[in-house]
Amino acid sequence: MLRLTRKLMFAIEAVVDIAYNASDVPVQSKDIAERQEIPRRYLEQVLQRLVRAGILRGVRGPRGGYRLARERRRITLGEITRIVSAMEGTMDPLESSTGPDLGQKVLRPIWQDLQDTALERLDKISIEDLCARARDAGVECAAQDQFDFMI
Repeated sequence: MLRLTRKLMFAIEAVVDIAYNASDVPVQSKDIAERQEIPRRYLEQVLQRLVRAGILRGVRGPRGGYRLARERRRITLGEITRIVSAMEGTMDPLESSTGPDLGQKVLRPIWQDLQDTALERLDKISIEDLCARARDAGVECAAQDQFDFMI
């Protein structure tokens, strides 16, 4: 079932933070945790799952961190939502084949349709779109601080 959970918010915020603050060096989890106020124990869990799902790429070493595994425009909120939902492993009542006829034949189809519609809309929102919104909203970008214009 589609729910906006803390873990989902953490995942979206982390991916957008990585995309928005990308530079020539990977974005470190401690920086993401600090900027987005995400507890590191939750963040690392979510980041590793996103690496395994092909959203992020982990870079090892002292200047390691995370990068997007694909272009920002090719990663959607719908994809992240599905990954985190699977990660949370909560029972989706819509998947149950038992119960009274009213629930099975009337209510569940309505909720399933709403969920499908919401996921379709989330599939149309890319990380690129969210980065543009952040830029338009004046959200500070850490990557700008890392450029050295000395000639």
